[in-house]
Amino acid sequence: MRYFIQFSYFGKAYHGWQNQPNAITVQEVLEKALSTLLRQEVSVVGAGRTDTGVHAKEMFAHFDFDEIGDREELVYRLNAFLPEDISVQQIYVMKPEAHARFDAVERTYEYWLVQEKNPFYFDFAHYAKHSLDLEAMNQAASLLLGHKDFECFSKSNSDVKTFLCDVKEAAWEKKDDKWVFTITADRFLRNMVRAIVGTLLDVGMGKINPEDINTILESKDRGEAGVSVPAKGLYLTKVLYPKELFDEQK
Repeated sequence: MRYFIQFSYFGKAYHGWQNQPNAITVQEVLEKALSTLLRQEVSVVGAGRTDTGVHAKEMFAHFDFDEIGDREELVYRLNAFLPEDISVQQIYVMKPEAHARFDAVERTYEYWLVQEKNPFYFDFAHYAKHSLDLEAMNQAASLLLGHKDFECFSKSNSDVKTFLCDVKEAAWEKKDDKWVFTITADRFLRNMVRAIVGTLLDVGMGKINPEDINTILESKDRGEAGVSVPAKGLYLTKVLYPKELFDEQK
């Protein structure tokens, strides 16, 4: 049977999601926990790949196994077994063809920014001391929705077949003592959100004009965009799937 596991993690201790030969990753830790508790080697396929230090408030992965009698009990046991920086919320029974990566129709990220030094945000948000023009940053962010090719914001030498992404939301909002950039798209390129945020900060500091976003996008040149902001401020917050993939009978 095919299962989706919904979980979250704080990424500071990990070299991203995907398994690597000589570095600890979230995938490795989750697979080890499932394999130990289910007493059989279990491989999981994630909804996407997060880079070193990036966090996930909501992440999904699929795995195949025989019928699990008490899924709530397995969730409880997994949370007791896993380290404190990874937690499991639920395990769903899925239709056999469901795929955690390819069937995701939307993904949402947040980037957290603080304007004052705050020890409680040291590992959670990026500290930017320069004054920023929020209106200009939102004007520039809105221009992202009019484009499809995001090669200029992709990690150099990325091995992808296409740089096309359908961005449906991109905006900054002041939330209490932090600034939050929210962006939603059908897919994201490696390093894309952090590069976009770095470029929008250039707009906020007056280094470039909001309209320059169009020129940067049309250049398809990573060198034309701003620097990537630190990973610690980036959170995967939502992954959306078609409802019909969930087997509601089980």
